[in-house]
Amino acid sequence: MDLLALIKGINDILWGKLLVFVLCGASILFTFSFKFVQIRMFKKAFKHTFGGISLKGNKADDDGMSSFQALATAIAGQVGTGNLAGAATAIAAGGPGAIFWMWVSAFFGFGTSFSEAVISQKYKTKVDGQICGGPAYYIDKGLNSKFLASFFAIAMILSAGLTGGMIQSNSIAGAFKMAFNVPGIVVGVVIAGITFLVISGGIGRIASVTEKLVPIMALLFIIGSLIIIGINAANIIPAFKMIFLGAFNPKAATGGLIGVGMKEAMRYGVARGLFSNEAGMGSSPHAHAVAKVNHPVEQGLVSIVGVFIDTFVILTLTALVILTTGALDGSTTGIELTQQAFVNGLGSFGGIFIAISLFFFAFSTIIGWYFYGELNVKYLAGIKGVKFYKLFIVTVLVLGTLLEVPVVWQLADTVNGLMVIPNIIALVYLLKVTKASLIDFENKEKEKRKTSA
Repeated sequence: MDLLALIKGINDILWGKLLVFVLCGASILFTFSFKFVQIRMFKKAFKHTFGGISLKGNKADDDGMSSFQALATAIAGQVGTGNLAGAATAIAAGGPGAIFWMWVSAFFGFGTSFSEAVISQKYKTKVDGQICGGPAYYIDKGLNSKFLASFFAIAMILSAGLTGGMIQSNSIAGAFKMAFNVPGIVVGVVIAGITFLVISGGIGRIASVTEKLVPIMALLFIIGSLIIIGINAANIIPAFKMIFLGAFNPKAATGGLIGVGMKEAMRYGVARGLFSNEAGMGSSPHAHAVAKVNHPVEQGLVSIVGVFIDTFVILTLTALVILTTGALDGSTTGIELTQQAFVNGLGSFGGIFIAISLFFFAFSTIIGWYFYGELNVKYLAGIKGVKFYKLFIVTVLVLGTLLEVPVVWQLADTVNGLMVIPNIIALVYLLKVTKASLIDFENKEKEKRKTSA
């Protein structure tokens, strides 16, 4: 049995039933426990996120970063190949219906993301004078399990190398090879060099880069996608029909082009959905943990906006570009499928557009996931371990450009799955803490309204 077959076998166990059940069950539990906070407080979430936004004057330091900087860092980690290459991989492997299951997992995932952000705020601490937080910290303090905390920290560090490193550099290299015929190793060295310049500046430089880069790159991608979808407006309704019909009968949706069943549509939709919005994985709460907010629930609401932008905006636009341009042919997958869709929509410029977009999306993800991994290195080894971790990340960024796509994606699925288990255990165990924090926030909001009335 070769390596790829072995990893696929492990993922079939993890993602075939186990984690789909765990993630869906937990997200439904959280959604009902918080009385559909993603609907009740959706407007307030946007107000907390964008009210008083500033791209300058909010300097991040050892005490943390602003709420918006934390969101930008979280979105930087979320919006990457999971939206571009990941959406294409899900459609190619699970049919258009996989997008429906991405939406479903994201809707309930709002509750999980909210819980992660609130709990990470509640249990954040300082390590060697620097603010730190995330699952390893709330598993340790809230669950009183150093073993599970350490298990998560190790898995997160490995995932930072795979999901946040190799996946991103691999996809960038593929896109630049197709658009500009640039050798992968050259792309890897350039990415590694730029990354080192950013991460060597600490939390201040990371926050400064993400708060400026994320809004600009997202806006440009949205405009480009809407232009293509507008050009192919006649195919919008058929595209949505493919998504909804394909969720339950993939062969009918594609006329047999994608030979998969409902199980595959659901499996790849949920798996790629997690990779995209990361709700329950335990990655984004690292960014939300270091936000400077008046109440933990405020950052919980901000995290809802992050999932919304990631899945219901960026990922949906990517899927619609693929489906409305007729790029789905049953043989192309990954970033090549996304790139072909943009070529179909914008001509030769489409390949260049998606290559550049992917570079910024994936680069921001590299920075975001580096930060996540660093917080876990600090949990295990303190500040002294960070310099070795930086060397590790720079190395895997180069190696990622030399590996085959299937192996990289399968490895990422495995490590991400291992992160989910201890994180979900802690979130469920600490559910009462999250609910109490939400009740306290809502009571204080009522008092404010009474006072101002």
